[in-house]
Amino acid sequence: MHAKQGLSILSLALSFAAVAPAFAQGVPDQTSLPAQLVDALNGVFGKQTDNRAVHAKGVVLEGKFTPSAEAASLSKAPHLQAGATVPITVRFSDFAGVPAIPDTDPNASPRGMAVKFKLPDGSNSDLVMHSYNGFPTATADEFRDLLIALAASGKDAPKPTPLETFFETHPIAKTFLTSEKPAPVSFATLPYYAVNSFKFTNAKGDSTIVRYRMLPEGDAEYLTKERLAAAGPNYLMEEIQKRVADGPVRMKLQVQIAEPGDKIDDPSIAWPDSRKTVELGVVEIDKVDPDSDAAQRALLFLENAVPAGIETADPMIDIRSQAYAVSFARRHAAAAQ
Repeated sequence: MHAKQGLSILSLALSFAAVAPAFAQGVPDQTSLPAQLVDALNGVFGKQTDNRAVHAKGVVLEGKFTPSAEAASLSKAPHLQAGATVPITVRFSDFAGVPAIPDTDPNASPRGMAVKFKLPDGSNSDLVMHSYNGFPTATADEFRDLLIALAASGKDAPKPTPLETFFETHPIAKTFLTSEKPAPVSFATLPYYAVNSFKFTNAKGDSTIVRYRMLPEGDAEYLTKERLAAAGPNYLMEEIQKRVADGPVRMKLQVQIAEPGDKIDDPSIAWPDSRKTVELGVVEIDKVDPDSDAAQRALLFLENAVPAGIETADPMIDIRSQAYAVSFARRHAAAAQ
């Protein structure tokens, strides 16, 4: 089941709401907030058995990350030191917990980009981003409440619906769900934003609050309406594979630097574009995983698994990471049955 062409993210969620009803240590209890988030996503998009609860459709690629000369001035993290090129795994994805959603569907945005940096000591450091500068709510509790309101606001729900009531006090969530998000030419022609804040500490002990962003090598590029109408349902998945086959795809990893008064623990508030940015390095993607479907099911991205020199500065990061672990454990438990 997938949304009809032309629906908004909001109407996709409502269409599913009308019909939708531990693999390792550290997986949260099933009554915890992270588990409630996964349950709420399932309530909106339908319960997944072997896919993610959200951003279910994706493609996995491989490459490397080379840090800039400036990166070490901000953080002593091992992959940010001069000469410390490290392998990476990248997953691009469409929005929604709908594995068969067409890439052409408006509900496939915002797109996702996750990066797993493979550090010299054998550990990983992960980064999770989407192609919208901001998050619909300030806290994880509010995000759960938004999802519950969506699930309870099908076409037959009495007015005002729970979602309409939620929007009255959360206008940013309404903007996030209803704003137009144009279809990109490629996963590689979009900017991506890790909307939560992190604390960087360098070798001297100096600390800086930052937010990550990933920028395409050139300008952002989007399809015209005519090109979108002619595109196939898997055009992005196919395009990125062809693009990588023709040569490495390069993107720039940057951080925005917080200034006094910037919201550190509220990802719904984007920092102004006037904030200083520092380029951390270049992501170079040069290979598509030969069994991308199996690879993406096996992948777990945990933003709070960070090396020395990087700390989480927004409590939502830990809750989101725990929710990813819940979703991972559930889909693998279902697949084993």
